Amino acid sequence: MPEGVTATYSGTLLAFDFGTRRIGIAVGNTVSGSARPLTTINDERNDVRFATIGSLLQEWQPVALVVGLPCNDDGSPHEMTAHCRRFANRLKGRFNLPTLLVDERYTSAAASSALDEEGIHGRKQKSLIDQYAAQQILQAYFDEPSAGIHA
Repeated sequence: MPEGVTATYSGTLLAFDFGTRRIGIAVGNTVSGSARPLTTINDERNDVRFATIGSLLQEWQPVALVVGLPCNDDGSPHEMTAHCRRFANRLKGRFNLPTLLVDERYTSAAASSALDEEGIHGRKQKSLIDQYAAQQILQAYFDEPSAGIHA
C-alpha cells in the first residue's frame, strides 16, 4: 500500500516506542479500541531485539504493527525520525506484517502522567515509561486510525 494510505485493521495490534537503548511495546485490540503496556526490551543488540519481537508476534498474532514516529513540535523531522522509519521498515520486511507509523509527539509526557496517576514517580518510571509511551502511540492510532501511515 502506498505511503499515506491507511487501511483499517481488525484484531490485535502491537505498538513500538523505538529508542536506541530501549524499545517499549504495547498491545491492543481493535474490538475494544484500547491499548495496554506490554513490555520493554532493554537490550541494544538487534539480534536480541528482533528475537524478542518475534516471540511476541508468535504469542499475540497481531494483524498489524504500529511504530511511533518522533517529530519536533512543528512536525519537522526529529533526529530519531529516520531511525524509527528504518526500524518500521525492518519490522515490515522481517515479519511481513503491515506496519504503520503514528506521530508520537507528547507520548512520553502522557506516559509519565499516566504513571504518576498510578503512583509511580521519578526514577521508578524509567523501567516502564517506554511501554507506557507505546500504549499512548497505539491508543492514538485507535482514536484516529486515519493518522497512521504505512511504512
